[in-house]
Amino acid sequence: MVTTTEKDGETWYQCEECEMLFDNRSDAKQHEQNCDAEDPSYIQ
Repeated sequence: MVTTTEKDGETWYQCEECEMLFDNRSDAKQHEQNCDAEDPSYIQ
């Protein structure tokens, strides 16, 4: 599920699984469909 949060005066969308933040709700929803709740793949 995607939640909203306020940061630096802006609304951000957060993946509840991995807590990654997105500035666009559709990007967050797309990420959530593919999220495996592990560390993001770019952090290796």
